[in-house]
Amino acid sequence: MTDQYKKIEAYKRKIALRNTTIIISCAALLIISFIISMNTGYSRLSPLDTLRTLFGGGTDKENLILFDFRLPRIVISILVGGGLALSGCMIQGISQNALADPGLLGINAGAGLMVILYVLFFGAQSFLSIFTLPFLALFGAGVTAVLIYILAFKKEEGLAPMRLILTGVAVQAGISALTTVLVVKLDDSQFDFVAAWQAGSIWGSNWKFVLTLLPWLILLIPYILFKSRVLDVLSLGDEVAYSLGASVERERRRLLAGAVALAASCVAVSGSISFVGLIAPHLARRLVGPRHRILLPICTLIGAVLVSAADTIARVIVQPSEIPTGIMVAIIGAPYFLYLLARNKQ
Repeated sequence: MTDQYKKIEAYKRKIALRNTTIIISCAALLIISFIISMNTGYSRLSPLDTLRTLFGGGTDKENLILFDFRLPRIVISILVGGGLALSGCMIQGISQNALADPGLLGINAGAGLMVILYVLFFGAQSFLSIFTLPFLALFGAGVTAVLIYILAFKKEEGLAPMRLILTGVAVQAGISALTTVLVVKLDDSQFDFVAAWQAGSIWGSNWKFVLTLLPWLILLIPYILFKSRVLDVLSLGDEVAYSLGASVERERRRLLAGAVALAASCVAVSGSISFVGLIAPHLARRLVGPRHRILLPICTLIGAVLVSAADTIARVIVQPSEIPTGIMVAIIGAPYFLYLLARNKQ
């Protein structure tokens, strides 16, 4: 018995060391991506120039490039990547479907519909858009999520994961059709803004947008991490979760609300960036397994690295122009999504 106990404890230590190593490695990748992104762009800054500017020794031009243009966009790409990845991981845990993410469920489409309505009535350059768009996006995403929940819920069976996914895809198709109709009514400047937004351009690249997004993440991420054990219980299936004393439907609604709010706040400042909530949880699950206590932080880091790297590549690959970050993420994500579909058929 003692030998068996020692083996279990040794295995636990091995797993803990491995998880710690993975977290440190992901954090290091994020730091490397951050540094490379600061030194990359149409206007060149050497690593020495960047370091000197960070410590207050840069010229007016260097300060403008680094503090007004690059750093806000880098920070937003990191926050958005982490937020969308975490939201996708939660939705996969709630739905028990490995192909679920905020984009496929129609949550991003619902948030986008409200953004387009705002642009249609108030214009793309309204000063109040900085503060109102996250709330409008949250409202649109929330209404969409409630609609999907009501349509997918059956009193006798509860919320069936597969029915949730199919309903989400159907609602997304309807919202996309309505969005197409509204886009026709936009003028040229509004259309350019909406087109960039739908392509996933990180349009809110200044510190005001960072300060707008940050409170949402500060409030939501600790709550989601606190609920990691609940996600573990839900992943065991409804019958087992009920037998363990979990209030399945209530917890599912709360977690879904958190995932929707997280996705909507990110989409409001970044545009419609798909596949992050799909790819990051899969990669994280391959590295650390299904336990959400460690899965959620790893997933957040991977999402942040993915969007940060994609945004850096999008800014420099066709200089002096740039590709929207969402398109660059889709170039990476679409083949991976097809791979997952093919793998699930086997």
